[in-house]
Order: sequence, then structure tokens, then C-alpha cells
Amino acid sequence: MRDRDGLTLGYRFKWRLNWLLLHVAGPAEQADDTDPRRRMERERAARVARYRAEHAEH
Repeated sequence: MRDRDGLTLGYRFKWRLNWLLLHVAGPAEQADDTDPRRRMERERAARVARYRAEHAEH
């Protein structure tokens, strides 16, 4: 089984759908600190980092 970094299938599907919708129908490209797609990417990266840190201790 492939490692998904603690992200469930439902989370990954919903995240990708939201990201694509923001890409197509979201606001125009903004600065990195205000762009909703970049915010989603930062939150996902933090979630993966938290999962990896928790499982590196074991």
C-alpha cells in the first residue's frame, strides 16, 4: 500500500476539487499571503509535516 502521508481518500478528493474550483472560478491571482489556493497548499503541507513528525517518533 502506498503511503498517503496520513491524508484520507476523502480529504484528498475534496482538497483537489476545491483547489480546481478555485483555479477555474476563484479570484484572480493574488499575492502568496492572500491567495486562497496558496493558503490551501500551506495548510496541506503543514498537515503532512505534522503527520510525518508524529510517525517519525515511532
